[in-house]
Amino acid sequence: MARLTSYFLGGATLVCALGTGYVMQYGFALPQQGGKAPEPRLEISEIKQTSSAVVLPMIPVDRPPEAQLPEATVVVKAAAEVDLPQADLPEEAPAETGFSCDMTMTATPTAGALVDVELIAPCRASERVTIHHQGMMFTEVIQPDGSLSVTVPALAEQAVFIASFASGEGALASTDVSSLPFYDRVVVQWKGEAGLQLHAREFDAGYFTDGHIWAAHAGNLTAAAKGEGGFLTRMGRADTPEALAAEVYSFPAGTAKRGGEILLSVEAEVTAGNCETQVEAQTLEIRDGGDLRTRDLTLQMPSCEVLGDFLVLKNLVEDMTIAAR
Repeated sequence: MARLTSYFLGGATLVCALGTGYVMQYGFALPQQGGKAPEPRLEISEIKQTSSAVVLPMIPVDRPPEAQLPEATVVVKAAAEVDLPQADLPEEAPAETGFSCDMTMTATPTAGALVDVELIAPCRASERVTIHHQGMMFTEVIQPDGSLSVTVPALAEQAVFIASFASGEGALASTDVSSLPFYDRVVVQWKGEAGLQLHAREFDAGYFTDGHIWAAHAGNLTAAAKGEGGFLTRMGRADTPEALAAEVYSFPAGTAKRGGEILLSVEAEVTAGNCETQVEAQTLEIRDGGDLRTRDLTLQMPSCEVLGDFLVLKNLVEDMTIAAR
């Protein structure tokens, strides 16, 4: 009986082994359906096309506004003129503001019989002004801060200086110049682009040497103080239209260390501004402490075909005769 039971368990074990091997090889399909189970099918729906490129958003287009025009006709009427009162602006700031338009002018004598003239005109900034002194006149321009400083060769011991504006307003200053009798002076003055130049050749000096004093070689006050030479001063603003200008030659005749002749001449350059025109000028002279002498000049300039040429006027002013002291 025990042997029969052992045979039965062994057979059952064999059947289970064979069944397991079949399932591992063929699955659950029957042999007539093939050796492999069918693969499941993948269904694709709602396909969308894409791109790796960056897609920029579209800028929306503005919708033009619809004009809301009135149905009735619009009538435009001119406004009635109204007479408004005109306020009178004060010519000067009120006193309580601490600002005043009053002008002040001073004159202070310095070396070389020169005078430092100072003008303060707070309400005349950048305006033209004419300085007058013993018949000599020249144009200046007030600084933006309302001030003006010029050094003027004196033409009188009791020197008076006047500043006048186009409006008619002005200022005055005076001073004593005790050193003037020691100097001889010659002035040439004109208006606009006259092209005039004053030349002094000290002790028969040649042109363009150290003794030739003119605008490009004006000498210096130091030599004059030592009695060794003269100097030239140019007055006026040449960059101002129709300006009054002057050149003044000064020599210390009263303290000269050497005697001789100083050759004086006035030259006129022919320029595009004065060719074929009539030039008017004036000379002023003071010598040996005497009275001021004046002389007028009218000169007809030549053709514009000779631009750059010079006219030499030798007899317009007298030469100086200097005695050594």
